[in-house]
Amino acid sequence: MPAPNAITPEKLARLVASTGAPQILDLRHAAVAAIPGSLFPTHADPTRWRYASGASVVIVDADGSGPAVAAAAILRSDGVAAEVLDGGFAGWAASGLPMVSLGHLPPRHEDGRTWWVTRARPKVDRIACPWLIRRFIDPEARFLFVAPGEVVKVATQQQAEPFDVAEEGVFWSHRGERCTFDVMVEAFGLATHQPLAHLATIVRGADTDRLDLAPEAAGLLAISLGLSRIHSDDHVQLEAGMSVYDALYRWCRDAQGEKHDWSSHQPTRAKVSA
Repeated sequence: MPAPNAITPEKLARLVASTGAPQILDLRHAAVAAIPGSLFPTHADPTRWRYASGASVVIVDADGSGPAVAAAAILRSDGVAAEVLDGGFAGWAASGLPMVSLGHLPPRHEDGRTWWVTRARPKVDRIACPWLIRRFIDPEARFLFVAPGEVVKVATQQQAEPFDVAEEGVFWSHRGERCTFDVMVEAFGLATHQPLAHLATIVRGADTDRLDLAPEAAGLLAISLGLSRIHSDDHVQLEAGMSVYDALYRWCRDAQGEKHDWSSHQPTRAKVSA
């Protein structure tokens, strides 16, 4: 049983990548792996940390008995719903839960966010990748959309990470039959997380005209093309697409076995005795 004001790794895992997920603040230094969606405060004083107004917070340290306890108490004194991860990062790792490899994480800007740049008018991959980054890699990531010929130049000028562009030297791009989403899932160490692995197959099918890879690929392609015609602003389209991928991820994680037809949710009729 976890201590007061603590959350178990298993309970936190059910919240990761959900729209109501708490903000995860990792206090470890020079970490090479992290819980998906973690942020790393740059200031030692918890009263100066940035977090979304009204959001709950989970504090992570090495083993759950270090600086996280005091930091959570300080935040609670300011009215923040703050908990400590029971067992810290060691407890998460021992539970065999998904972890993000930070070796390919781009350098952060002075605002503490990673910056990314890609081609304007996104359809599939260029919405799926930002969803993955914001839900699993960097919740505060900034995305820039520019003309195809401007991606590499803007990347250099703004120290932004280019993705989903066919330019020499760009790491985050298609490789063979795999799309950029596939590459990100693998490079960030998430390929063994089965819900994401299944989602990657759907994204690949929709993005590379391989609708035979998964029955859901055709639906994702249709929705993606529809969104691109509804929204002329790429950032508005991205926000609309986030909900699509939230729903697909939750289906991959929790609902693949559920069926639906006219009778599946009808109330059971009582038998009438003769």
